[in-house]
Amino acid sequence: MEAVSRKYSRKYTGWRLFWNTIIARAYPRIVGQQREVSWLVFDLIMPILGVVAYVFVYRALNAPEEYIGFVVMGGAMTAFWMNILWSMSSQLYWEKEQGNLALYIMAPNSMMAILLGMALGGMLATALRAIVVTLIGVWLFGVSFTVTNYVQLILVFMLAMVALYGMGMMMASAFLLFGREAWHMANLAQEPIFLASGFYFPIKSLPFWVAAGASIIPLTLGMDAMRQLIFPTGFKFGFLTVHLEITILAVLCVVFIVTAKVLLGHIEKIAIREGRITESRR
Repeated sequence: MEAVSRKYSRKYTGWRLFWNTIIARAYPRIVGQQREVSWLVFDLIMPILGVVAYVFVYRALNAPEEYIGFVVMGGAMTAFWMNILWSMSSQLYWEKEQGNLALYIMAPNSMMAILLGMALGGMLATALRAIVVTLIGVWLFGVSFTVTNYVQLILVFMLAMVALYGMGMMMASAFLLFGREAWHMANLAQEPIFLASGFYFPIKSLPFWVAAGASIIPLTLGMDAMRQLIFPTGFKFGFLTVHLEITILAVLCVVFIVTAKVLLGHIEKIAIREGRITESRR
């Protein structure tokens, strides 16, 4: 009994609790994706059709060959945006509908760790989708990549992901506060983000202030910088310099993560103090 008591009475705190929460919430999604292999097929095949369509349009218009590479990269990066939109931003609302949100709030772990675990659990399908789209683009359309600076490329990608996931946690809180409108907001945000962020074309093509406003989305500057670093003539289509975009992405990381922490704390206070989640008393 004493050995059993020691084994099951261990209480994690601090970073150990945070890390174990991430693992615990990521595990069901990883296992679930292995059990539903058909989901992976749809996640891999359907996005490729959109990429192929854009490639044919650009070739019919005799667009510069770099645009083909831009489309392939954009098609790969959409996987990360969809993961954020559906595995993070709308997640708290879904958990509330299923009756799990109250358990998350009562638990001693961090809501940020729970959301991060859910998103990272979906990273398996996200990474597979991005890799498959890239490989098929290279194979079908002869896209070639020439990295000019690996350090900057890795830094841009990491900063873009951190800022993007911070934005996802912030949006999760906002969606939950809006109540039943969360599902409609998620659907509404999907296509405009594809357009404003320049997933399939350089954002330099947009009016300056439109592109500047779209830069609040981390993937906008992240893809713009990566295109400049991956394609030999990518700098011609760049909206800002790579160094400036790295600086802005670092600022966005801090802003989104701090804002997400504040909003999640606000939700917990409402739930504990008033016994409700949304701002309205419907």
